[in-house]
Amino acid sequence: MPARRWGWRKAVRGGFLVVALGFGAWAVASRWEEVAAGFRQLTPGMVGASLAAVVAALLGAMLTWRTLLADLGSRLPVRSAAKVFFVGQLGKYIPGAVWPMLAQMEMGRDLGVPRARSAAAFFLMMPVQLASGLLVAFATLGWDRFGWLLLLVPALLVLLEPKVINAVIGYGLRRLKRPPLERPLTRKGMLAALGWAFAGWACYGIHLYFVAPQGGVVFAVGAFALSWCLGIMTFVVPAGAGVREVAMVAALAPVMPAGPAIAVALSSRVVIVLGDLICAGVAGLSARRSSV
Repeated sequence: MPARRWGWRKAVRGGFLVVALGFGAWAVASRWEEVAAGFRQLTPGMVGASLAAVVAALLGAMLTWRTLLADLGSRLPVRSAAKVFFVGQLGKYIPGAVWPMLAQMEMGRDLGVPRARSAAAFFLMMPVQLASGLLVAFATLGWDRFGWLLLLVPALLVLLEPKVINAVIGYGLRRLKRPPLERPLTRKGMLAALGWAFAGWACYGIHLYFVAPQGGVVFAVGAFALSWCLGIMTFVVPAGAGVREVAMVAALAPVMPAGPAIAVALSSRVVIVLGDLICAGVAGLSARRSSV
């Protein structure tokens, strides 16, 4: 990639992040009394339970990735898979979308996983999580407000068809002059990965319910899934920073005022960051001890 184009992309990402964080700071400051009141309503028990649910959701994401990788031909032990996935995922907080993939490719290579297979599993995670998340949002939030999500479902279902996926991966590898994958993705493997993804959405919804119980568990599952999907579709900012919070405040609008909703969205972000750090730390220590 030419240096000028790369510099332009970095400038766009940085500018978008500054604008998003600036508007976020303005929203918090303009409603500070309401936001502070919302924070005061959150007890340590609520936050602790929310964190436990986030850890469970992150485990679901790891098992989704591990299932995809196993179906492509590399079945890692749970401890090894957890280390590669969770430590690699910390790269999502760095501007640019390639760092988690590069980290997983290098750590996976040390465990005998071909780089191309790690890259394929990484890229497959997005359509799996996006399609399952949008389906969850539509099923839980209803047609009246989010029926437009059905417009995206056919395209996402096509992307989840193993024959289509294998053709796309094969084309990409040929363009990169890399050897083809030894094993194609199967429908059984895709369905198993989707099962873990749906379990992860349920846990993420429970995490939101613990800090925002007003709408019930089902509503919380849909609200988080929708806000996550909208955030992840914004590739120019690390981990959807700012976008997911705005979407969550909008999704929570039917059940709570904007001030408390902002407090919930910020609390959710902090809890998920803590969950990422806890999972990466525990997985790294566990894998290290098992190799001693």
